[in-house]
This record gives sequence, structure tokens and C-alpha cells, in this order.
Amino acid sequence: MTTPLMSLVWTDHVTGRRGFLVVDRLVRGVASGGLRMRPGCTLEEVTGLARGMTMKEALHYDPEGRYLPLGGAKGGIDCDPRDAESYGLLVRYLRAMRPYVESFWATGEDLGLSQDLVDRAAADAGLVSSVQAVYPLLDDESAARQRLADAFAVEVDGIGLGELAGGCGVAESVLAVLDRAAVPYAGTRVAVQGLGTMGGATARFLARAGLTVVAVADLKGTIANPAGLDVEALLAARDGHGTVDRGVLRPDDRELPGDAWLSAEAEVLVPAAVSYAVDGANQERIRARWIVEAANMPVVAEAEALLAARGVTVLPDVVVNSGTNAWWWWTLFGDIRADADEALARIRRSMRALVGLTLDRAEADGTTPRAAAHALVTDRLPVIAERLGWYR
Repeated sequence: MTTPLMSLVWTDHVTGRRGFLVVDRLVRGVASGGLRMRPGCTLEEVTGLARGMTMKEALHYDPEGRYLPLGGAKGGIDCDPRDAESYGLLVRYLRAMRPYVESFWATGEDLGLSQDLVDRAAADAGLVSSVQAVYPLLDDESAARQRLADAFAVEVDGIGLGELAGGCGVAESVLAVLDRAAVPYAGTRVAVQGLGTMGGATARFLARAGLTVVAVADLKGTIANPAGLDVEALLAARDGHGTVDRGVLRPDDRELPGDAWLSAEAEVLVPAAVSYAVDGANQERIRARWIVEAANMPVVAEAEALLAARGVTVLPDVVVNSGTNAWWWWTLFGDIRADADEALARIRRSMRALVGLTLDRAEADGTTPRAAAHALVTDRLPVIAERLGWYR
């Protein structure tokens, strides 16, 4: 892995808590990557996430598109987002990072933070927008900003389009893998860790495609039902952190420990919450055939090697959860309108192509899908750099 372009550690003068910013690479003078908040967040974690953003940008490179790749970056704050001090900490972090957000770091929601919260904190920190670094690259800034605002105002059955985009991409990745293996959707069981923005939308799209969601895990534990959960009822009963009100559970729904999702009788596991969720020890409990990484870096390298040795395929995060980032920029740069049908169709089409390309490369090279994704990025980055350059 290459050394990041910039790595920064910030200490809050009020709480003593730390925040991080890593810029892996600039393209056209800008890097894209969200801001996460979780207890235990580290510089190493943020560094890996920033590199992943560089890869996601490169994997969605379309020479004919209006949106052309940016570099990769990531921010992180070591704090529980439910802590009473978290909002003030977020504002102070963004105030400290203001020169970078104004000039070259376009950011947004990630683990622990919603886009609404990031937008409010950015305004309180004196920023025009969390993505204002991109504005000089736009043909018509006013129209682009209105288009993005309109897109975030779109709802589909009670859930905002911005919350659905990433999960649509994850679900389509699952469906693409099943189609490739000629496995019917009906009867295919799925367990999802995390029922926040990414996990919740993934569960909805998979259930609507005909798969059976047999387990979901949140901060309180795992909810399971071998016959299938009522996904829409669970989604409607979530709080702002993706925790389900147990009062909506049906008599045959079971409450299990938080890590029970790992050993669920399911063909597909979707870790959609924290990083490092699957390690060398707990991977032994996994019975699934596929792990589809909706979260960033949920399967550690040791675990992935052990899983591969026993025939479990891990579809990597840089492919699977890249739909959110792509949707933002397709909308802002004008490749798509603020329309749910158009947006979700574009995400599905793009993810199908990207998953197919990744798995074709893995087969051709005799490697894992993650190694194949890295190889694709290695091929594309010099092409992107030659065409677009690092700086404006």
C-alpha cells in the first residue's frame, strides 16, 4: 500500500478526544470520502478507509461520464455518536478541518453519522457545504447544488433516496453473485449485521427481490426467524442509530446475542455495521457461501484467507458499497436527475457491471475478488492520473 498524501491527528481541546483526516490521493485537486464517528476509531483504520475511497473512485471511472474520479480521503472521530458530547465534538472537528473541507476534502455521512447531522454541524462550523471542495469542478454550481438537494428530498416508501442508494448497490451485488451461480432468489437466506442506512436499505431491497432475511443484528442483539423476518416492520421501528424497538417483534421472532448473525443458517452474510467484524477466530462460525461487505473493512485479512480456504467467497467493500459515493457524484455532476427510478436503475446497472468485471478478473487471475479489485484499480490509476492529473 502506498503512503497517503496527508495524514493528520487532531486532539479536541475540550474533551481530549482525537479525530483523524487522511488524504490518500488527490485527483483534479480534490479527494472524496466520508466522516465516521465511533468509539475506538484509529488513524490506522482511517488510513485504510481513505485508500478504499481511492479504489472506489477508480472503479467507477467512466471516460464518457460527466462525473470523473476524485481522489480518496477519510475522516474519523473517536467518540460514541450517542454520547452527549458528540455533536459539539463534531462541530469543533469540522471547524478545525475547515481549511481542508473548503479546499480539497469533500466529505459526508459515514458510520455513526447521518448526512443531516453532518450538514447541520458543517453549517455550525462555518462551512458552505461538506462537499464545497468539488464546486469549482462543476459546470453550473447552482444547478448542481439544487439537483443534489432535490435528490435528497426524494423518498421511496418512507425512506430517503440518499439512504437507499448504497443499499441498492449492495443488494444488486448480492443478486449479481446469485445470478452468476444460477442460484434462485426464492429460498436464498440472508443475515445482515447492522440495520442503519446501509444495512436497512440492503435488507429492504433483498426482501423485495424475493430473498428471505432470516437475521438482522443491531446494538441490542440479533433478531432471527428461520421463516423470514418482516423487514418493513423492523425498518419502521428503528431509531436514529438503527436500533429496532423490540415491541414490534412477532411471536416467532427470536432475540439472540449480538454475534449470532455470524452463525445464521444463511447462504449470504452482509456485514453492514462496523469494521473488523469478522476475524480469525469468529470466522469459524460462518456457514454462509458468500460474504458481501456492505460495511467498510468488516473482514480482516487473516479471516478472509481462512474463509477462502474453505470455499467462502468474500465480495469486497470497495466494490459492494461504492454505490453511495457514485450516486452522490452522478447526481451532482449531472449524469442523472433527482429521480428515484433513474438513480436506482443507474446504480443497479453500474454495480452489475462492476461485480461482473471483478469476478471475471478473479477467475482469469486465479485470485480472490478483493485481489481482482486491487488489480483493476492498479490498471486504472495511471490512466486517470494521465488524463486528469493530481491537481487542478
